[in-house]
Amino acid sequence: MAEERVAVVTGVGDGSLGEATARALRERGFRVLTSTRTCATTDDTHALELTSRDSVDGFADWVERSSSRLDVLVNNAGVHLDLRSAWHEPHLVDGYEVHWRTNYLGTAQLTRRLLPLLLATAGAEGEARVVEVVSQLHARGRNEGLDGHLSPYDSWAAYGTSKLALVHEAHEIERRYGAQGLHAYSVHPGAIATKIADRGLETAPLLARLRKLAAPLERRALLTPDDGARTVVFCATSPLAEPGGYHRASAPAAASEDARDEEAGRILWDATTRWVERGERP
Repeated sequence: MAEERVAVVTGVGDGSLGEATARALRERGFRVLTSTRTCATTDDTHALELTSRDSVDGFADWVERSSSRLDVLVNNAGVHLDLRSAWHEPHLVDGYEVHWRTNYLGTAQLTRRLLPLLLATAGAEGEARVVEVVSQLHARGRNEGLDGHLSPYDSWAAYGTSKLALVHEAHEIERRYGAQGLHAYSVHPGAIATKIADRGLETAPLLARLRKLAAPLERRALLTPDDGARTVVFCATSPLAEPGGYHRASAPAAASEDARDEEAGRILWDATTRWVERGERP
């Protein structure tokens, strides 16, 4: 009997894209290890705060203790704050702009920590995959912001730049490790009705109440988490997914022009590795 395949899915909150993705992978026979921002550790779930080096290391240690293999890493966890574009200066966490620190640096640290397990699985089983959940808003990101700074500051551009960095990350993983059987994919899951906007409206109670009233219309206009999970699972499992490529609607798609700048991706990878290993600011 074949050994059970193992996937890690981060950001598995109630009603989330991550929850739907984890459920779909379990239905396909995977054992799925998951994260939430704060939770009691169970056999298959552990807390993960991407802005904390110690938390990322603790989560990676737990994954390594929980399984001797890792077939798929789905980097789904992230934030999109300041939906009203009210911030005139960056909100800093751990000394970095919050979207950059959470969506990119924390995710990159986790991926680097789990690379040995992914590569070992690829060598033993013939393949392993990393799936970066990004956004079509990566097109609002700019390569000149890949050092974590944007001037003038705009929170939507900062969010887009964090997702642009993950598109580069997928390409670089493929370029560096594809020949060893480790493949990487970036995916725009679509506009989904989840709770991700709730944190973005925490400082706007009136807008939050209005959004709650409009929730039935929102659910009709947007995809469900299960709908969005289809493209994530496509990248996690399908032979039709394009290694190193960007995907939407369960098919390869064209990424932004900045995302196709291979030199920018190489520079970012090397700078991020120095940050992960030595704490040098990328």
